[in-house]
Amino acid sequence: MNTIRKISLFGFVALFLATAIGEACAAAIFVSNEKDDTVSVVDSESLKVIKTIQVGHRPRGIIITPDHKNIIVCLGDDGQLAIIDANTFAVTRKLDSGSDPELLNIDPTGKILYVANEDDSLVTIMDFKTGNTIQEVPIGVEPEGMAVSPGGGIVVATSESTSMAHFIDTKTYKVLANILVDSRPRYAEFTADGSKVWVTSEVGGSVSVIDAKTYKILNVVHFSIPGVRPELISPVGITFTKDGKRAFISLGKANRLAVVDTSNYNVIDYVLVGQRPWHTALSPDGSTIYSANGETNDITVVDVASLRPLKSVPVGRLPWGLTIRP
Repeated sequence: MNTIRKISLFGFVALFLATAIGEACAAAIFVSNEKDDTVSVVDSESLKVIKTIQVGHRPRGIIITPDHKNIIVCLGDDGQLAIIDANTFAVTRKLDSGSDPELLNIDPTGKILYVANEDDSLVTIMDFKTGNTIQEVPIGVEPEGMAVSPGGGIVVATSESTSMAHFIDTKTYKVLANILVDSRPRYAEFTADGSKVWVTSEVGGSVSVIDAKTYKILNVVHFSIPGVRPELISPVGITFTKDGKRAFISLGKANRLAVVDTSNYNVIDYVLVGQRPWHTALSPDGSTIYSANGETNDITVVDVASLRPLKSVPVGRLPWGLTIRP
């Protein structure tokens, strides 16, 4: 009898631990909801919203720190950044970031923040720990995209109204180059090796691939979708797969993600998602990509291998950006 009780107890403990470990292994998807002033937290296994966080007015750009401890979200109408504990989901502090922050990024050490201030035509460089402004770098009109090189030495900011990608040295804070791209550039992303920068142009309907050393445009990717008018194809966000062989481009009003072969810049496929996808995020294991769809108030779960949309998950109103805590 004692032996049976011990076995039963052991089984109960094993089941409890397995459940706890399973819960701990689930990734948390953080989605900024521009109209609701909230961040939705979605469990990657159940695909349900497990928390809604009130953050401030007009949250848009959202990232996770390199140590995975904090989520940082731009509050456009507050001129602030909200810092969220990635495990407790509590807003721990707010940092003054300058007028109308839209997108932001952080250096690989997790110490320095780079914020696009749309109203002021500035890139604000901040100390993450203290919240102090280190430098303000004037660039073109309506800054938005903000990419940091893998080594942290270069930042690329895009200016929508000037139609440029600006390369900034992070040691001297000098603008090294101003590269003209197609109309209304919205986002920039370095390749994993830091050799190239991809820049989306929403009105131009294209993606420019720029050499990060020579600042030369190597290729311009265009899109064509049967039955979709060209003016509805409006590229915004970019996410590379873990192996770097493919890029997923959010095509906005076209309601699709374009899948691009990074070796030859050919479009492999178009994945139908919700209405007006803004940005995407890749799961920690690289098997799934999530799309934030502004006009259908949901995120679409897409299988990377098959390029099939698997599920739509309702979140808040006007979901804009995503980031994932492993």
